[in-house]
Amino acid sequence: MTGRHTPDRLARAALTRIADPGDEHVGRWLRRHGSVATLAMITGDDALPGISDRRTAGYRVRRERADPENDLRAAAALGCRFVCPGDEEWPAQLDDLGDRRPIGLWVRGRPGLRMWSLRSVAVVGARACDSYGTHVAATLAGDLAEAGWTVVSGAAYGIDAAAHRGALAAGGPTSAVVASGTDVPYPPGHAELIGRIAEQGLVVGELPPGAHPTRGRFVLRNRVIAALTRGTVVVEAQLRSGSLVTARWARELGRVTMGVPGPVTSGLSCGVHELLRGEAQLVTDAADVIELVGSVGEDLAPARHGPVLPRDLLAPPAAAVLEALPGRGSRSARRIAEEAGRGLDETLSRLHELRALGFVQRDGPDWRLTPGPPTPPG
Repeated sequence: MTGRHTPDRLARAALTRIADPGDEHVGRWLRRHGSVATLAMITGDDALPGISDRRTAGYRVRRERADPENDLRAAAALGCRFVCPGDEEWPAQLDDLGDRRPIGLWVRGRPGLRMWSLRSVAVVGARACDSYGTHVAATLAGDLAEAGWTVVSGAAYGIDAAAHRGALAAGGPTSAVVASGTDVPYPPGHAELIGRIAEQGLVVGELPPGAHPTRGRFVLRNRVIAALTRGTVVVEAQLRSGSLVTARWARELGRVTMGVPGPVTSGLSCGVHELLRGEAQLVTDAADVIELVGSVGEDLAPARHGPVLPRDLLAPPAAAVLEALPGRGSRSARRIAEEAGRGLDETLSRLHELRALGFVQRDGPDWRLTPGPPTPPG
């Protein structure tokens, strides 16, 4: 052990400098040989099994920059920690990624990553979203957070930002999985937002301090978002949206894949609608999401129905008599009885009942509907 860091922790920290996130070759070596032996293989001079000379050269160039002691010190100074497989804080669901499991995660924020990930939902979508998507994402995330679910997203422009802001506004938990070092705000315009997430929640990344994102790293971090959560909700997405990559990862990992439908005339919802034509579940609010990702039989969404009208509460015989009255004008009790298929005595009894409830009124010897909503007399 060097200082307070185990050889495994130091080796894994070094490997986050050398290997790209999701590198299956490194993941396979880690599984077979462990982190210390894997680092020795990569930093040595011998040929590496199963990979090209070009990839080997890439590892060997990057090994010159690997200084795990310095990275761990820098992380600690930033209030960041390095969480490894086997740590108490490590979320076991990440192991579902197999050889593409993160080497380790750099975590910024006070809450425990494992506990916050136990009840978590990813809310992702288009960067170039419209007001509909922003409203839906913020409302959905806020309601999920109020219900005690951690909202996970990628801190990007558009739907990601709306989801994080919705959870923050509700005073609830949210985690941002970034494609850079947790101390490098990206996009730069979200420096304040990412800072707020770090103060109130968690900022999580696979890259060490100071590392900058690349196009490929944005795609690769989506697998972590999918694996970390119980399900992924796509709010708005075009047909080539990166958020669909997250949804595909969620499906492959056996997580719940969900989509919020949008206008059929909007190109921003085309990707979501394609998901919904496949195996994705249609959701419209937090209750729908929680029913799908929550405990079976316990987190059920409320039954959906239209507004209850006063006439809906009438007993069937009274309702039949009420239906027999004309929309305009009046009708005799005998004619009403014929229309309702009831006896005259029963019809008269029901008419007086309906009068007491404010549905009908006398019109000389006949009966007519009361104008406007029913208002009981007296």
